[in-house]
Amino acid sequence: MTGRRRIEIALPALGEEEWQALREPLLSGWVTQGPKVAAFERAFARRHAVKHALAASSCTTALHLILQALELGPGDEVIVPALTWVATANAVVYTGARPVLADVEPGTFNLDPEQVARRVTSRTRAVVAVHLFGLCADVDAIREAAPGAVLVEDAACAAGASYKGRWAGSLGRAAAFSFHPRKAITTGEGGMVTTDDDALAARVESLRNHGASISEEKRHAGPRPYLMADYDRLGFNYRMTDVQGAIGLVQLAKLDGLLEERRSWAGYYERELRDISWLATPRAAEGYGHAWQSYVLRVDAAAVPRPRDEVMEALQEQGIATRPGTHALHTLGFYRELLGHRAEDFPNARDGERLSISIPLHNRMSEADYARVVEALRDLG
Repeated sequence: MTGRRRIEIALPALGEEEWQALREPLLSGWVTQGPKVAAFERAFARRHAVKHALAASSCTTALHLILQALELGPGDEVIVPALTWVATANAVVYTGARPVLADVEPGTFNLDPEQVARRVTSRTRAVVAVHLFGLCADVDAIREAAPGAVLVEDAACAAGASYKGRWAGSLGRAAAFSFHPRKAITTGEGGMVTTDDDALAARVESLRNHGASISEEKRHAGPRPYLMADYDRLGFNYRMTDVQGAIGLVQLAKLDGLLEERRSWAGYYERELRDISWLATPRAAEGYGHAWQSYVLRVDAAAVPRPRDEVMEALQEQGIATRPGTHALHTLGFYRELLGHRAEDFPNARDGERLSISIPLHNRMSEADYARVVEALRDLG
């Protein structure tokens, strides 16, 4: 590796404001879920134009809460993309339902509505539309492909993304967001459920707190300290802490500025890389507001000067971190055993994992960093 500064694949944009925001929960002693989480939830709901936002410990637990609140279980089927982070399918399995894989579009890496239609059966209860890398899936076409199925958004990458004038998180029955450090805004770990469904929101609120009939905050703030919550459903401890909520409030206030910067540099990459014959650059169609959680290139296997993995190794040697886009679920050991698919059963997902390269794009990169990435790719041939 060269002695030049390493350009990481992602770094969170955290600073003095987040540091100062920690003072109140730390000094007050209320560090579990409380007023800061509640304020973060209200602000997130306003920003994404939904009635309810409910914080969770991660996007995985947020998605599990949604599917559990929908009362999915054994005998039910949930269609998920064959190309996605493993947690999308895991959350289905947690409920006892069966994930049914559908292939993705090669250009967007998102669910192909035609493939969804082919996977619908009498047992199909829901479709999880993943907004991969920050680009919303074509939810209208997916809804038409699976009439009667509940549409759930895996919006892990999509805070601030939009589709036909509507915000991610408001496009289906419910959505799950991530605040992992690789996302545009972060709370360390953390997630959020959004929904306009009052009954679903009430079930999610109970389920994330062990199945309690009332929240801990309401119980502690009430005039009768001897009262205990009733527990008439099996729940989980999926709560967010007020320490995270305090950070989330500051990060959310920065979201639009962070996204504007990411979109600007995504445009720079597009201009500088589009004439490299062996690379396909990602693009958002008209009507889509891309959040650019990641900038994922696709290698043309027929034209690339060397295999994808060697391209990534060459960049690594120059101090530039890269990653494959994400998993082809059907090739992973657990799902290969559970579902019994062959690699060629979902060719676009297979190639999406094998031929994709996520290059650095985040809010702690400099102009010189972006120029280095472009120069390195151009020098490969």
